[in-house]
Amino acid sequence: MFVDQVKIYVKGGDGGNGMVAFRREKYVPKGGPAGGDGGKGADVVFEVEEGLRTLMDFRYKRHFKAPRGEHGMSKNQHGRNAKDMIVKVPPGTVVTDAATKEVIADLTEHGQRAVIARGGRGGRGNSRFATPANPAPELSEHGEPGIEKEVVLELKLLADVGLVGFPSVGKSTLLSVVSSAKPKIADYHFTTIAPNLGMVETEDSRSFVMADLPGLIEGAHSGVGLGHQFLRHIERTRVIVHVIDMAAMEQRDPYEDYVTINNELKEYNLRLTERPQIIVANKMDMPEAEENLEKFKSQLQEDYPIFPISAVTRKGLRDLLFAIADKIEETPEFPLVHEEESEVNRVLYKHEADQKEFVITRESDGSFVVSGDAVERLFKMTDFSRDESVRRFARQLRGMGIDDALRERGIKNGDIVKLLDYEFEFLD
Repeated sequence: MFVDQVKIYVKGGDGGNGMVAFRREKYVPKGGPAGGDGGKGADVVFEVEEGLRTLMDFRYKRHFKAPRGEHGMSKNQHGRNAKDMIVKVPPGTVVTDAATKEVIADLTEHGQRAVIARGGRGGRGNSRFATPANPAPELSEHGEPGIEKEVVLELKLLADVGLVGFPSVGKSTLLSVVSSAKPKIADYHFTTIAPNLGMVETEDSRSFVMADLPGLIEGAHSGVGLGHQFLRHIERTRVIVHVIDMAAMEQRDPYEDYVTINNELKEYNLRLTERPQIIVANKMDMPEAEENLEKFKSQLQEDYPIFPISAVTRKGLRDLLFAIADKIEETPEFPLVHEEESEVNRVLYKHEADQKEFVITRESDGSFVVSGDAVERLFKMTDFSRDESVRRFARQLRGMGIDDALRERGIKNGDIVKLLDYEFEFLD
């Protein structure tokens, strides 16, 4: 089964907790704090593995949670950092944040890596909080939570050449005779239900990767038929080979087929029209094919080369393969995201909405709910088993302005304040 799109959950490892400890040495009456820091949590790292061809593995494992850092220890010993979690993906994988739709990474080359979810930093031990005013603090931090998110993995095949055309025009047959690929071939529509890749070698020892993409039909860009699932794979191909049934065995007009397919490519992504195109007039061994070819040439307005072939009898294949190899050599790779290159170095400033540290809402029972990334992270990093840590957390909330904001919302003594799954009583 060919899997080329999947949504998964990733979470970086939490940092290790810092420790509260004191030196207990003979003849050292005031040893002082000696609690070590926690180790950093592991990152979730995606790495390209050349041998993989589909995203099949992700159908069965969709949760990737990296290990947390080791906790701090006494004698000022820091916890060990966790080892990164390496997840193998096939070349051509595009990783997108499911919530923001932002592309996180475009992984194309073997061994290429990208950090998808960062691990949290380790919490500080009590040695870090010693001051002249408080030389023996009973205060430490829990580790920072790792980043968690849902990401969409999309596989865009790394083929040099993409075969496009209506169903049953002979794309699979052409691929099977010019390479060692063995696609399923039969005389009915949509025989090909997954893209097939084949390595093609010309007589002068040049080689390239050819992809046979499932048949496009009218409306494919908007989800009609099978073709829309695989249009994404054409985005990476450098040369489009447009296969047309010149014998008109399906009682369709070859030129209308040509116009329809090109419209689908244009509707899906305007940049696909920039790709060089080679037209293959297939099934020239059939009657009426010569007549149809002459008519097609007279109607064709673009200056694309036309190669009459018969995939079954292999006539004309040699010249076609040479022409494709030549075209690949003179065509640069197309980046997925078009970036205007300029000799002048420019800095791009993106407008980003100010992220609020906290938000206060009311519930139907009259309680106040405090939420927000910053305040929730502070809460998770606080050790509530120690009074000194609790007092520090209260000071941090006051410093963020949460106390004043609650008073503005009309909070009174004894009212309930909720944060994550916990409830507090407000005392002014």
